[in-house]
Amino acid sequence: MRKCIRVFSVICFFAVSAVMMLLLIGYVRIPDVMTVSEYDHLNNAGKAYVCQALVNSKLKPDKNEAEYITSIKLFNVFPVKKAKITVTHRRYVVPGGNVFGIRLYTKGVMVIRIDEVTTPSGNLSPGKIAGLKEGDMIISVDGVTVNRNKELSAVFSGSNGKPLKMQIERGGQIKEIVFTPVKSDDSTYKGGLWIRDSTAGIGTISWYDQTSGIFAGLGHAVCDVDTGEIMPLSGGEAVEATVSGCYKGTTGNAGELCGVFSSGVIGKLYVNGNTGVYGRMNHSDVSSETVPVALKQEVKEGTAQIICTVDENGPKYYDVEITKVLVSDARNQRNLTIKITDKNLIDKTGGIVQGMSGSPIIQNGMLVGAVTHVFLDDCTEGYGILAEDMIETAENIVKSEIKKAS
Repeated sequence: MRKCIRVFSVICFFAVSAVMMLLLIGYVRIPDVMTVSEYDHLNNAGKAYVCQALVNSKLKPDKNEAEYITSIKLFNVFPVKKAKITVTHRRYVVPGGNVFGIRLYTKGVMVIRIDEVTTPSGNLSPGKIAGLKEGDMIISVDGVTVNRNKELSAVFSGSNGKPLKMQIERGGQIKEIVFTPVKSDDSTYKGGLWIRDSTAGIGTISWYDQTSGIFAGLGHAVCDVDTGEIMPLSGGEAVEATVSGCYKGTTGNAGELCGVFSSGVIGKLYVNGNTGVYGRMNHSDVSSETVPVALKQEVKEGTAQIICTVDENGPKYYDVEITKVLVSDARNQRNLTIKITDKNLIDKTGGIVQGMSGSPIIQNGMLVGAVTHVFLDDCTEGYGILAEDMIETAENIVKSEIKKAS
């Protein structure tokens, strides 16, 4: 009898320990905010965790999404935590994979280097005296907006050495400083600043929405090559481009697609942000096949494909493996780690190369994300961003346009 009691006690101990462990795992792994599609059951962090109520009701016709708080339970018995559930219509987009050219013009001009000016009385640095730093955006001078290099040069040369009120943006904050150009040894007034007002490059289109005409690419921001700062966008164009060749990636060196711009403009650029570049297509092919956008909890480790263009033959599917899913990663651009497994792609490029950023990732017939970065120590591996995060950025663009129109 005592032996039976001891065995039963041991069983109970391990059972309670297992339940407590599952509760702890569930509390840590299940996010506080989740999105589910209409008619979907909430099934996050394993089948053991189920909602108190299944999400299976239709949305109100005048709303795109609904929200409520629900209790998530283990085996529908033991409370794990409460979570905010957003029920949304399933989104559908046309996957990309074709390269495009980016012409981006900054909002203001970016300071990329601060030099000294040679004057009759010696070398002086107006920028350092004024407190400027590399990466600062010069927005206006004496109340006049500055968007081009030649505009700022004209202001300096016509200043006659008088102090100028300069409005700058640094770290997302607007500041005002006093900047005084100095007379150089050639009798012209200069500021000693190296500045940039535009950039260009190629990337890959991730997807476009047939209804709104919005498209997304890159999966990360366009940053200044010297300062690493995001280039604030005042305007830009997406243009047609073709791949003319490829420098293969090797250990320690990222490869690169060689692209050639053409004169055809395919759309305007509106946003350059953490989740990519966004714009509106001039013409949308409504006959193109759409795919559903996966919710975060639907993305799984395992086999997948990317669509990318690495030669003159256009977009093609290549095999990859999603090795890790980081749904809660706050950096947005690094929610997924992927590994190229397709021998043909490795033979052509060595793995992930510059210009492939934005290549859509397809899993189980759904758009789950886009390629963003390559690992320099192994160019067959890299990061990706979740498609749902990119879709949310695009929807905010549409909402902003509607608000402006009203």
